[in-house]
Amino acid sequence: MSSVVFLSLPGLREKDAAGMKSLQSRARGGGQVPLSPHFPAVTWPVQANFITGKLPNEHGVVANGFFWRDRGVVEMWTAKNSVIQASQIWDDLHEWNPPRRSAVWFPMLSKESGADYVCMPAPIHNPDGSESLWCYTTPREFYGELLDRFGHFPLQHFWGPLANIESSKWIAQTAAFAFEKFHPDFFYLYLPHLDYAAQKTGPDSAAAAEAVEELDGVLEAMMAQFEAAADGEMIWIWAGEYAITDVDHVVYPNRLLREAGWLKVQDEGNGGEQLDVTGSPAWTLVDHQCGHVFVHPQASDQIPRIAAMFSKCDGIAEVLTGEDRRRYGLDHARSGEIVLVSAPNSWQAYYWWEDDARAPAYARTVDIHRKPGYDPVELFFDPATRSIPLEATLVKGSHGAPVTRECQKAVLGCSCDGLLPETEPTDIDVRRVIERALQAGS
Repeated sequence: MSSVVFLSLPGLREKDAAGMKSLQSRARGGGQVPLSPHFPAVTWPVQANFITGKLPNEHGVVANGFFWRDRGVVEMWTAKNSVIQASQIWDDLHEWNPPRRSAVWFPMLSKESGADYVCMPAPIHNPDGSESLWCYTTPREFYGELLDRFGHFPLQHFWGPLANIESSKWIAQTAAFAFEKFHPDFFYLYLPHLDYAAQKTGPDSAAAAEAVEELDGVLEAMMAQFEAAADGEMIWIWAGEYAITDVDHVVYPNRLLREAGWLKVQDEGNGGEQLDVTGSPAWTLVDHQCGHVFVHPQASDQIPRIAAMFSKCDGIAEVLTGEDRRRYGLDHARSGEIVLVSAPNSWQAYYWWEDDARAPAYARTVDIHRKPGYDPVELFFDPATRSIPLEATLVKGSHGAPVTRECQKAVLGCSCDGLLPETEPTDIDVRRVIERALQAGS
């Protein structure tokens, strides 16, 4: 029986994959084709598209975080697998053939999933605000075994100014160890390394090219270890979650809303200005090149005026309201009443303060949970202040906008002939490729 391994590689483009020996040597058996991810082409929605074969209006994952209106709470990067409202590949595999087992290594919505073996970062948040390194695993005690053999997952290298190949290397090494130990029939593996340099210095920078070489070396070592441990044939599938493109422009939706009187803040003295998500008539959860504008029910009559303001904004290509959101499968209760679509050369920053001196303290730290939106400036470090700078124009690469140009396409490849679609695929077609591979290997 074959083992199927799916590699989810954010930022992987066809031109990158073409120079990676680890992938090209396996592609000779199957091939590679361009892949167009759906908007918003960001981590959580695309990963959910992969494993369900559906869009956000069916699976409910509309961004890398949620605004829970009933509780007035913004949740970024901490949700559990239960937020996915559609059947996932490992759940269906259990129904098709109960003895067949799945492993999922590091996709962000895998905590408490139905996969048989799981590993994902789950640092312990201490009362003093510090964090202790840890990972959530299934079986629960398995992280102790990984800890003894490989040391703690290097969280500091997973995101932030110190992000580098060490995090992907640890993921790859522990995944190979888990494969040797458990021999799952399906293994879903997320390696984030190409995300860092491409956003920081641009997708075609020297640093981004070096990152491709580094990832290639990690993949080659890992794939060889998998193949040596396999009981039968290995079927490899790899997909770029999205392509990172050059950006030279940034939009600040929350500042625009504040200037127009629709966004409110709470001044906490030395704590800076805090966004008032429940008291604001409107505010925006920004996510790379997508923005969800949440409009308070009492201000719903202002939606046309807010949308009109953003439609005149440089860097915003589309403004979606009501049924217009269906165009991208975002007509879901979790979406903002207004969805902002960036132009390919622009992205959206979460900042709402007008004076950097009034920025909340966490703005200058790596704090992915408290910030009500994604902040790629966390990849930078200001030696003068020994903190994260407050300069969004430093960012040179972004992603998420609808695919309208070749440079926005990712890549889909496999090692087995006859699995790839005859027409150019999107991210929701990846689920069917995985199903074909599992059927071919049974």
